Amino acid sequence: MPEILNKKAGMQYRRFGKTNKYLSVITLGGMRFKHGWDDPRRDIPADTFDQCLQTVQLAFDAGMNHIETAWGYKKSETVFGKVLNEELSIPRTSYHLMTKGNPLTADATYEMVENQLRDLQTDYFDFYGWHGINNAQLLEQSCKTGGPVEALLKLKEEGIIKHVGFSTHGPLEIIIRTIETRLFDFVNLHYYYFNQRNLAAVQMAEANDMGVFIISPNDKGGQLFKAPEKVKKATAPLSPIQWNARFCLNNPAIHTLSFGMTAQAHFEEMKGIFPASNPWTPSDYASKLKLDNYLLDDPYASYEGFELQNDPSGINISEVLRLRKLWKAYDMIDYARYRYKVFKEKSHWFPGELPNEENLDKLDLSKVPPNIPLKELLAETHKELQPPAYQLAKN
Repeated sequence: MPEILNKKAGMQYRRFGKTNKYLSVITLGGMRFKHGWDDPRRDIPADTFDQCLQTVQLAFDAGMNHIETAWGYKKSETVFGKVLNEELSIPRTSYHLMTKGNPLTADATYEMVENQLRDLQTDYFDFYGWHGINNAQLLEQSCKTGGPVEALLKLKEEGIIKHVGFSTHGPLEIIIRTIETRLFDFVNLHYYYFNQRNLAAVQMAEANDMGVFIISPNDKGGQLFKAPEKVKKATAPLSPIQWNARFCLNNPAIHTLSFGMTAQAHFEEMKGIFPASNPWTPSDYASKLKLDNYLLDDPYASYEGFELQNDPSGINISEVLRLRKLWKAYDMIDYARYRYKVFKEKSHWFPGELPNEENLDKLDLSKVPPNIPLKELLAETHKELQPPAYQLAKN
């Protein structure tokens, strides 16, 4: 077995697919530092630096050996570079480093990677992911001959990047098609109890011996740090964060989960995940049965609508139905509203038209089971989750 970096009791480690690197099953994600998304990207406020410093120290003390960041996380790369190298002087060979970027040309790739190496104060990346292969157009553009992924693979030949992968928020079929290119060593994707759609992609990645990295299981996985009492009751004695981590790690094809930790309390809670056993303990399995049974609280909660992905309405029907399920079956109304408002951005990260009256009239109901009142379900969800329209008070 290859050496496990920063190995400590209390942490578990898994082989990250064909990379043959053994990663801590919890990765330190770098997306959530104070002021992290503010410009200018290389101007690091004192409280951002202090928070990153404390977080990195706690992570290494806990046995974590993998740090994940991205060009798109603004200040993250620069503050990690300063903390790891200037402040703590941690040997580069004692941890694995992943960053990401989504340049659209080979020339832009070389320029971005050069900047990232400088900001992170390193001369190589263990893992580099093309960030956000979310639709067919981005798959084609990123993987075309002479394109950015080809440039990343050339940098791999030069030893500047050790392993090339991709991250995705895209639909299952896009993830499958990207894996089928066989260009990548690992994949970063969404999969957790409250969104199990990508299980087939996880299984396909396993069949191709790819590393599998789970994105944001605590926030995008349901804002589990403020889960409703109904969910807390089902996962007890574990917290929802702890139980969801065990749910993911129960699948041996999943190797590491990204936790955006920023406080000591986050690390204390993390300890309750371990040992993450396979197969599950009876208590863990009992929690799953309780959560599964909550679906009986709504007669339509089990209908997912994946066959309607290319509906002429433009509505992201399956995702609206998922948010409706979380609201109706699990009392996760705050999370549902939090995610629902992102549809307004109309970007490839979270695409879809809102199911307003105009778009509902465009629905093609020919594929909908006769017992599913789809139009009514979407309209009800829109009414409940749509942020209120604010109006100026009249004098």
